[in-house]
Amino acid sequence: MSKKEEYLREWITKAEDDLDVINKLTEEGIVAKSAVCFHCQQLAEKYLKIFLIYKEKEFTKTHNIELLLEECSQIDKDFSTIEPKNLSDFGVNVRYPGDIYIPSDKETMEYKEIALEIRILVRLKI
Repeated sequence: MSKKEEYLREWITKAEDDLDVINKLTEEGIVAKSAVCFHCQQLAEKYLKIFLIYKEKEFTKTHNIELLLEECSQIDKDFSTIEPKNLSDFGVNVRYPGDIYIPSDKETMEYKEIALEIRILVRLKI
């Protein structure tokens, strides 16, 4: 296995940990909505970075899903069809007191679907 393949596997392992948390917290109703959304943001962010690493495209250190989607879209237009809503907000902004936003159950599941859509697209492309 090449160093690049090993590095990608490490990223995928970390991303799949986020997926496990998302699935566990939504398997029988939704538990800890803001935590689910945080892990949705993390899953999406990691998979977008996985795609960029796979394509050997450097990227800035960011948690911004819209920016990462734009960078991916420059390589593959299929990424331009994804609407991330406010998923980026759950990466850092709502992790601290005073900035807390608790999404509804419906919004939480929408963010889960967005994260899964990104995961599926990247896995198809790599």
